Amino acid sequence: MRARIVETEAYQGVDDLASHASRGRTPRTETMYGEAGHAYIYMIYGMYHCLNIVTEKKNIPAAVLIRAVEIEGVPMKQTNGPGKICRFLHINRAFNGMDVTLGKQVWLEKYSQKNRKRQIVASKRVGVEYAKHCKDYLWRFSLDYSK
Repeated sequence: MRARIVETEAYQGVDDLASHASRGRTPRTETMYGEAGHAYIYMIYGMYHCLNIVTEKKNIPAAVLIRAVEIEGVPMKQTNGPGKICRFLHINRAFNGMDVTLGKQVWLEKYSQKNRKRQIVASKRVGVEYAKHCKDYLWRFSLDYSK
């Protein structure tokens, strides 16, 4: 199954109060401190998994949360949230730490734009009101479909 990433959020380091890394290095966040290109999967609300991709060098905790994807023939309402994506694609903690650059069970590849040029829009991240000044970072990125 092929899914096109259409919305993400960035989480950068221990100084980003919205990042799990801001609470220190723990067994939960250990994957975030690993090498770029690995999946960081965690559970929220005790029932939803979230897929992130680690983005920095080893020991620099940063990741991008995949918030929404498009899948041909699938209504967007089924894949327009991080928990929905993982549920639809059957992604769970077993995928945590997986190298997504190897092309095995889950991987990333460049999307061929062809005639589908879209602008990328930056906005505030969702659900991080607790993160003081970090709540205002424009680190949510989505494709603009208004044109």
